[in-house]
Amino acid sequence: MAADYDEVRPDVAEASEKTLKAVQKADAPDAKSVVSDLDETDLTDGLELPGAIVDEELSVDVIPQAQDEFVCCSCFTIRHRSQAEKKTGDGIVCRDCVLEYA
Repeated sequence: MAADYDEVRPDVAEASEKTLKAVQKADAPDAKSVVSDLDETDLTDGLELPGAIVDEELSVDVIPQAQDEFVCCSCFTIRHRSQAEKKTGDGIVCRDCVLEYA
């Protein structure tokens, strides 16, 4: 007689059914109660991180590029013309970036 190996064994079926009923009876929180619990225990209220800018307006004085300065086409920083190392089709490369720009 051939055995059907795909059929669930009776002892396994009963055990899984008991487990399912135990889980359903357990006092597990639902999604709404979890969200409300998380809202109540928000730990970031009133906590200010060091160096954080909170409700402050930044003001920065912008100084235009001088005649003796250039913008490096590799690192995009403004450098003095004495830092210019190589002229390319893209622009001027500074001394710090000349080896990387090759």
